[in-house]
Amino acid sequence: MKKSFLLFLIASFLASAASAQEDEVLIGLVAPLTGDQAYVGTGVLQGAQMAIEDAHVRGPLFGNARVRLAPLDDQHNPTQAVLAANKLASNPNVMGVVGHFNSSCTKPASAIYHEARITQITPASTNPDISRQGFDTFFRVCPTDDVQAPAAAAYVYSRMGLRQAVILDDQTTYGRGLADEFKKRFTALGGTVLIHHGITQGEKDFAPLLTKIKSIKPELIFYGGVYPELALLIKQSRKMGLKAPWMSGDGSFDVTLIKLASPQFAEGTTVTMLGVDPKSLPSAKDFVARYQARYGPIGSFSAYAYDATNVLIEAIRRAGVKDREAVLREVRAMKDFHGVLGPVNFDPKGDAIGKSIGIFQVQNGEFKFLEEVKPE
Repeated sequence: MKKSFLLFLIASFLASAASAQEDEVLIGLVAPLTGDQAYVGTGVLQGAQMAIEDAHVRGPLFGNARVRLAPLDDQHNPTQAVLAANKLASNPNVMGVVGHFNSSCTKPASAIYHEARITQITPASTNPDISRQGFDTFFRVCPTDDVQAPAAAAYVYSRMGLRQAVILDDQTTYGRGLADEFKKRFTALGGTVLIHHGITQGEKDFAPLLTKIKSIKPELIFYGGVYPELALLIKQSRKMGLKAPWMSGDGSFDVTLIKLASPQFAEGTTVTMLGVDPKSLPSAKDFVARYQARYGPIGSFSAYAYDATNVLIEAIRRAGVKDREAVLREVRAMKDFHGVLGPVNFDPKGDAIGKSIGIFQVQNGEFKFLEEVKPE
């Protein structure tokens, strides 16, 4: 082979590689993909991946640019979340991020995305303080805890007619925030909080705490946190004869809660969720059918991840260029984006506008939708 031809091949390969690099557009996704919250994190990943695949059907975003998902696992650990955020921020092909799932991960990561000018859309982090940091790169497609928890408190006080509650939380950004907002609204309505106690994620034995709770005979136990610990709390409380009903927020709205606690013990547990059941929405009918045909039962936040990813894809398509600031401008300018969960709009802080809260209860081994509560 002549030297000139060899040089030509090398130059062609390098040019092709450079072109491929220029054509690659990445959307990061960060969620707990391993560990005790992996089930819900996998549901987020699957929803986002479906949005990516739908985008491929439509063709390149601009020129020859095609979008690809770059998933990372933060293990619902804030330290890992920061590492993942830095990794995505350092990759010039990353034009946006779907994530994180846990508020305690989303909050520290949001500062990194802001510094890197990467648009971040969380499908599930509900702590209101995240959007109060003033980061113009932050958005969410879900309501906040200061919407969700007051709706739960009002339901307990007015619809269930209960006046005395015990509050537990897992001392995370999400769990404590949800519990505090519930307490604030419940006491404002006239309810009494008998005790408010924190537990630790990963804790296994709650017998001493539950024995104390049983002795004061609450009418309700509200838990701010995620389903693994709640499942243990429910199971252990029922085995010792504590009969007070349990209530929690969106972090516990997952079929894994029922499996871990057992349908027998989980029966009657009430959970608030961010909006109504996607299976009841005409706009989500096609998505739900395709998701279930491929993966089985739809994840609690799969539709939220699908909408968040599609917002980013559309913003990149409208920007028409691989530029983070251009993508951010398009997300900021977006109005009434047609999501499967309904129109997507953001207020100046990046919070979702017009989202309601759904009340669900475990009945016969599954979550049954009871009613929709509009924000006050």
